[in-house]
Amino acid sequence: MKRFNIQPEDYTILAVDDIATNIMLLKAVLSRAKYKIITASGGVEALEKVEKENPDLILLDIMMPDLDGYQVLERLKADPAHQDIPVIFLTALHNPEDIVKGFKLGASDYISKPFNHEELITRVAHHIFLAAAQNTILQQRDQLQETIEARDKMYSVIAHDLRSPIGTLKMVFNMLTINLDRQTIGEDNYEMLTMGNNITEGTFMLLDNLLKWTKSQTGRMNTVFQRVDICEVVLFASKMSDQVAQVKNITVDYDVEGHIEVDCDVDMVKTIMRNLMSNAVKFSPEGGRIVISVHETPTHAVVSVRDFGVGIDEQDLPKLLNPEMHHTTYGTKNEEGSGLGLQLCQDLTRRNGGEITIESKKGEGSTFSFSIAKHQQAAQEQVRS
Repeated sequence: MKRFNIQPEDYTILAVDDIATNIMLLKAVLSRAKYKIITASGGVEALEKVEKENPDLILLDIMMPDLDGYQVLERLKADPAHQDIPVIFLTALHNPEDIVKGFKLGASDYISKPFNHEELITRVAHHIFLAAAQNTILQQRDQLQETIEARDKMYSVIAHDLRSPIGTLKMVFNMLTINLDRQTIGEDNYEMLTMGNNITEGTFMLLDNLLKWTKSQTGRMNTVFQRVDICEVVLFASKMSDQVAQVKNITVDYDVEGHIEVDCDVDMVKTIMRNLMSNAVKFSPEGGRIVISVHETPTHAVVSVRDFGVGIDEQDLPKLLNPEMHHTTYGTKNEEGSGLGLQLCQDLTRRNGGEITIESKKGEGSTFSFSIAKHQQAAQEQVRS
């Protein structure tokens, strides 16, 4: 274990005792150990010295005429500026209740009078080390927090600034891919156009997911519930993704009938649908088929996106929604993925009182389903209970 290189001369100790000989002895012992020493002969003076000098450790007598050690400790612990200063009681009291009282008030340790010189130095050095370690940890925590905040801000700025031009480029590639065929522009040019379309499609989704994921992880994403027909929301979101399917000549069928009212964040549901549709297209063969369905249970609406593509190995299923793992594979046309989409979908689904489930069989396809609570208040009360 790595230890700090403690230099005693860098640390100030306040010794508080109303008996002058005790102060002289403490000063002699601690000075010999090279600590900086300041002293006080009573509780009131001790609080004044703390305010002025901000010592690194306090040796505090309990029995004093103006303010006793307990009262001094109570005031120190009530002051945010000084509550973390370690305090070692110096006491001639040997009643366990008196010692326990000191610990309950926040004392770090105690030394019985008359004290042993080596014991005093050892206990002081130990608590100076602990205080230095704590300060280092707090500094590193603050530095890490600043680094994380700067990183998240950079992610948001990059994703936000690039989203609009990449979105425009995506639409252009979509329209060109749909309206131009191999015979018109030639096989090689069509393959390049398809590759460009796949790249812009994936980049746009990555930027959008990154923007939402950063907001979610930094607590800046608000969930705004609306009472809506989930069937209408799913149909609208799916139709928006139809162009992606058309590029691979994939048929999208709908098993969405009836009227199912839920409380949900519409934008989050659209994001979930866009990711699941993209995933289904990615792993479907040219000319394949996707089925989107909606059904209800007594408490939830359940939306499913089924493809008849390559499927997923059974051992890989647990990896897909595990935040500790980064699992992604290439699609049927070598489409790349970031692995972030499903993580985001899981987070957004849980914000809407539901869960994501996956069913898949290698070579036969996959079904990704997510549920949305019909009544969010009831769902949240169930989670709390």
